[in-house]
Amino acid sequence: MIGKSPFEALSVETLAGRLRANGALCSQIGKDTSRWKVREVGDGNLNLVFIVEGAEGAAVVKQALPYVRLVGDSWPLPLKRSFFEYHALTRQQARAPDSVPDIYHFDEGQALIIMEYLSPHIILRRALIEGRQLPNIAKDIGLFMARTLFRGSDLHMATKDRKADLALFADNVELCDITENLVFSDPYFDAKMNRHTSPQLDGIVAELRADRDLKVEAQRMKHHFAANAETLLHGDLHSGSIMVTDTETRMIDPEFAFYGPIAFDVGMLLANFWMAFFSQRGHEQNGKRDAMRAYLLDVTVDTWSAFRAEFSHLWRTERTGILYQKSLFEDQGDRLGAEQALDHMLHSIWTDLLGFAGVEVHRRILGLAHNADFETIADQDLRARCEAKALKFGRHLAVNRRQIHSIDEVNQLAALIERESRI
Repeated sequence: MIGKSPFEALSVETLAGRLRANGALCSQIGKDTSRWKVREVGDGNLNLVFIVEGAEGAAVVKQALPYVRLVGDSWPLPLKRSFFEYHALTRQQARAPDSVPDIYHFDEGQALIIMEYLSPHIILRRALIEGRQLPNIAKDIGLFMARTLFRGSDLHMATKDRKADLALFADNVELCDITENLVFSDPYFDAKMNRHTSPQLDGIVAELRADRDLKVEAQRMKHHFAANAETLLHGDLHSGSIMVTDTETRMIDPEFAFYGPIAFDVGMLLANFWMAFFSQRGHEQNGKRDAMRAYLLDVTVDTWSAFRAEFSHLWRTERTGILYQKSLFEDQGDRLGAEQALDHMLHSIWTDLLGFAGVEVHRRILGLAHNADFETIADQDLRARCEAKALKFGRHLAVNRRQIHSIDEVNQLAALIERESRI
């Protein structure tokens, strides 16, 4: 039985033989391994991902590797990240039902998770590159973020349970280290694994690395990420970690889960919509993308609106933790005091998410792990023009976030930069 032997990476050729006795998998796809069809579809930076189809259905088998797949075995990485992904998924399912794949089996020794095969879902980033305007993503993602971030915090959880969870996820050290360096530091100096569209972006890269105000703000965001254990984060919530159809949205891949600031997931997610916006000019081979650009800006507005509305609803109905107790406000007839505290919290989240969004834009263009939104633009000059606009936008968010008061203001800035022909 797999899991009682030393770790061994699965392959298309070995998976059926090694998992033929796994009851959870067989119950989903059937026991006749001669009818199993196995495909390896992992296109991420870290893991093996197989789709296994049988006579009775299909499932996904995801297995961690003891190194960063994008780089190779020169960058070792512990297998225990699958442990954190499994525990994050179970908590997300409890806190935001039907927003993540169902989990059928977890094998800690072999670092693998057997989970629901989402079909006909595709990765959100691919859909946006193709120009698809999905009607439900803003509401679905906004609700997911509000529910998981609120219900995983001291605003809602019993303090004993939250502290136990904090201790568990605090051991996700190596993946936090990746975030802390690749997101907040590496883009702003000549780090070994950085890459960018060169020579087209060489000038703006030099400017950003010499930008004292920007580097100070990036480090302030890093400090905030490292020092503020507000809630259990997804930790890597972007358009490549979301699967969609026209009617359904599911979040995947929370192996970077960690206790950090509420604004982190929100800022990283919105940054990816803004990057998709700036990439659209590179995907206009079959016609203009003006409508797609307008749609993407609308998605940022609607996502933030859905988040705010649901977070506010949970504040008023599920605020049962140690923070802002109702005994201090509503129980004394002071509903306005609770609303004042809510306004302060939402304002803090807003300001912080802009900072996180700004550095996320920079790291996706200047660091190790890039976005397909830009990378699939074959014309390097055109790609660089799109990226340069996004870099300028990201810098403004990070440095001037305290003077930005609404998402409409952000989107007006994005539209203005997008129209600038001189960049």
